[in-house]
Amino acid sequence: MTWLSPTVVLVSPALPAVLPAAALTALRQAEHVFAAADLPEVTRTALDAKPAPQPAELTRHSGVVLITTSTDEPGAAALLAAGATVVETPVPPLAEAAEVMDRLRSPGGCPWDAAQTHDSLRQYLVEETYELLDAIEEGDRAALREELGDVLLQVLFHARVAAEHETDPFDIDEVAGELVAKLVGRHPNVFSGSEAVHTAERQQVRWEELKQAEKRRESIVDGVALGQPAAALAGKLGHRTGRAGLPYDLLPSGADEGSKLFRIAAGARRGGVDPEGTLRAVAKAFANDVRAAERAAREAGFDPAALDADGWRRFWPVQST
Repeated sequence: MTWLSPTVVLVSPALPAVLPAAALTALRQAEHVFAAADLPEVTRTALDAKPAPQPAELTRHSGVVLITTSTDEPGAAALLAAGATVVETPVPPLAEAAEVMDRLRSPGGCPWDAAQTHDSLRQYLVEETYELLDAIEEGDRAALREELGDVLLQVLFHARVAAEHETDPFDIDEVAGELVAKLVGRHPNVFSGSEAVHTAERQQVRWEELKQAEKRRESIVDGVALGQPAAALAGKLGHRTGRAGLPYDLLPSGADEGSKLFRIAAGARRGGVDPEGTLRAVAKAFANDVRAAERAAREAGFDPAALDADGWRRFWPVQST
């Protein structure tokens, strides 16, 4: 009788039902197909694999294929020591990222990650989002790639925390599934051919119409995130109400600075200008001018902290026209 060498088939914990194509040959030639204890029961059943015996017994069989998620699994380690061939499932980086997040959050992972909650992570989501905005505004491609990853981390982290909820758990797959359903449902012109949309402006209007019907909102301002920065919030409210035909004279009309700022931001958005982005651009340019004036003062032998109004005017950069 010919002795057939063992094979260890490694599947990803994030994709336990996906086997590498190279595993098919090993499975066809196998005399014994076993599933390690770390393999989900649904996958073991689908493969008609038997629960793996103890490592010592595994190594006595010819033609063994062991399906597992880790080479550290005792049976896999014993077979590898006996010269087993490893067939590994290629894991897409996105699935691998979810797998890494799961490892960090699980027992034996990172204590800090394990201690986080949705609430404790909020500050990082805001910080990473603004760092991404900075990368976009600066046109820095390397930073853009990195900051997109950091924002993705926040999504993966929150989804992993959500999976542990006692009464209403959900994971990253369900998050992605709802996103797919939303994108398909709100683009019937693309996925079902039921209507024609020829402009970006019409697509945006149609998106909002479908969202309003889908969520059964009672007000045109339902769903506006009230926690966003004030200029962006005023702009969003101005845009929503303007699209619904609410006249400009019904916007807050007080003489206080808050009402004035609201009218400016809301009016800007109605005019097609992003008030938050525009204000940020002006603020960043102003900060650069302050730094330039400070540098000029130092170069002239003056302490910027001691400048009076005329001193600031003296060193203020000349604006190009």
